[in-house]
Amino acid sequence: MKISDDGNLVILTGKNEILWSSNISNPVKNSCAQLLDTGNLVLKDDSSGVTLWESFQHPSNTVTSKMRLSTNPRTGKTVKISSWKSPDPSDGMFSAGIDVVSAPEFFIWNGSRPFWRSGPWNGLIFTEVTDISSSYGNGFKLVDEEGTFYLSYTFSNTSLVTKFVLSSEGNLVQTFWEERKNNWEHVWMVPSTECELYGKCGEFGYCDKERICSCLKGFEPKNPEEWKRGNWTGGCVRKKSLQCNRNNGGKASQEDGFDKLANVKVPDFVQWSFRLEDECKDYCFSNCSCVAYAYNSGIGCMLWTGTLIDVQILLSDGIDLHIRLHYSELDKKEDSGALIITAAILGTVAISICTFFLRRWMVKHRGGSTKLLSIDLLGHNKNQIRVQELPLFNFEILAAATNNFNPSNKLGQGGFGPVYKGKLQDGQEVAVKRLSSNSGQGLEEFRNEVVVISKLQHRNLVRLFGCCVEGEENILVYEYMPNRSLDAILFDPIERKCLNWRKRLNIIEGIGRGLLYLHRDSRLRIIHRDLKASNILLDEELNPKISDFGMARIFGGKEDRANTRRVVGTYGYMSPEYAMEGQFSEKSDVFSFGVLLLEIISGRRNSSFYSDKQFLNLLSYAWKLWKEENIVEFIDAVMFEPRFKEEMLRCVHVGLLCVQEFAKDRPSVSTVISMLKSEIVDLPNPKQPAFTERQILNNTNSSPMNSTNKITITVLEGR
Repeated sequence: MKISDDGNLVILTGKNEILWSSNISNPVKNSCAQLLDTGNLVLKDDSSGVTLWESFQHPSNTVTSKMRLSTNPRTGKTVKISSWKSPDPSDGMFSAGIDVVSAPEFFIWNGSRPFWRSGPWNGLIFTEVTDISSSYGNGFKLVDEEGTFYLSYTFSNTSLVTKFVLSSEGNLVQTFWEERKNNWEHVWMVPSTECELYGKCGEFGYCDKERICSCLKGFEPKNPEEWKRGNWTGGCVRKKSLQCNRNNGGKASQEDGFDKLANVKVPDFVQWSFRLEDECKDYCFSNCSCVAYAYNSGIGCMLWTGTLIDVQILLSDGIDLHIRLHYSELDKKEDSGALIITAAILGTVAISICTFFLRRWMVKHRGGSTKLLSIDLLGHNKNQIRVQELPLFNFEILAAATNNFNPSNKLGQGGFGPVYKGKLQDGQEVAVKRLSSNSGQGLEEFRNEVVVISKLQHRNLVRLFGCCVEGEENILVYEYMPNRSLDAILFDPIERKCLNWRKRLNIIEGIGRGLLYLHRDSRLRIIHRDLKASNILLDEELNPKISDFGMARIFGGKEDRANTRRVVGTYGYMSPEYAMEGQFSEKSDVFSFGVLLLEIISGRRNSSFYSDKQFLNLLSYAWKLWKEENIVEFIDAVMFEPRFKEEMLRCVHVGLLCVQEFAKDRPSVSTVISMLKSEIVDLPNPKQPAFTERQILNNTNSSPMNSTNKITITVLEGR
């Protein structure tokens, strides 16, 4: 191997015949070849330093960390790997790379035919490759740079070497180098079952968990004899043609409908549409050529207008596919006129009886109020909200439940107003949150909380029973939490002794699960914006529940951040980009969660260093101990146990990752949970947290705001 006179890197025979050349287009006089630490062999112009050729742009059968596969649909230029003719290193039958014709996916091809595909990219993972996610510092990463899509794989633990090899049989195999055994250890492979082979069950067929092919509902085998013999490639055909725009005589019951197939690898040839979840079905229904739709928060609205091929039932983490069917296939029985009349009569009688007893029950248990919230909270039709299934309480009933809001029943005082313990007529204990007339928060926050929390259900979110809107009164009625808020116990020198490490870790993980639900798993995407110890309530078993959604913001399907001129929240828990620029996102909540996590581990308020000349706040204190490798000093001595030391240190590490200054450096909530559970073993080193340097204030008389029950006050101020 040498560099030729024209600057090319060449391999010669013993007779100086060229076997291989880098074939650079423009000859250069001086060039040099260098093998980089990444494994990339590069040929450079020695004069300018410009890279003329690199091995990473011409891979064989292997992908390593930092290598990028690519495709440009406009130019047709691709970088992909090819299998060997084992053990012959010449190109075999299989190749692998990314395809973005319909949606970004990773494919393995057998010649020109698809052999396996990953499912579409949802911004974090390929939907079928759920066991290799783009978690913090690990996994696949897909970016679009001026029309060229680049796929790479990163691994945060630089001490380990990993690679992906496309075998001669068409399997993509990931291995790690095992230093002690001095060989490569197999850890992952696709396809791993016949079910994963592309088009295993043909058109309109799917492979189930038993690895057997079946026809989708409303379809039957195209060739029944071959299907019985286990030859499923012929696929299935529709039993009954769709009605679509045909004249059904105005009978809505005879319109096409959709049947849900849950938890699947969605079909190939997806068409993406920029529509919200509730619009996706309607759009597909209005398009006669649309045969199926699906929605995923990371991908958006997906539609299919041709055949459905390569559908597979997954064990977990799949997507719900809604398949268009003839109305008679929608679990509806053929009804005669007599049956319809009988059913109508019986239904009317049943509804009347149920309504009668329901009204009596609500009169007894809710003080005569059978109304549902469907009112204009602000007195203007443009601000009218409708929240079905949220009962309205009579003010008199709540006054009686709290002994006319007696101070002895007062649980606390926050920025919204006082909170009272109450007992309804049926014995149910509740927390009654009454909007104060001189509150810094107003009707907008009240309305926002009703809209947001009425749509949420999770074990780590406080439950809203109903509200009261009468005259000047605006009241929220919650489930009662006997152990009050987290700050009431955590920062009390006596009571915090009951919070041992296991209970604190359970609280941390519970808050994380609730936050993950808000960000990813609920019907809405919600940024809380006021996560703090006083907004974490504890039930009788000290399980945490996130409360106070007055400042929460609902995000649309494609939004990932927003700006506001009205900065709301609590100083000390606000992320720097939000406090200073009004920018908020999921990473804003992650910052607040990090502060809260560090408070729980240390047993100290973030603001407890206000008069300390050495440290600005808890983050500054934690960062100093981290740099000194003395983080054990940070842990609350009340609950420290040597056997849990490593778990505690990991939690502090995760907390510091959450409060890093720049939002892009902070992990997502899902990654935080994986870190806490040690699913991600090797954590990256944190960068310096925000707000760790003391500022000289002009007003030396200013002091932090505290509420009467030691709960920090939520502030609303312009920037």
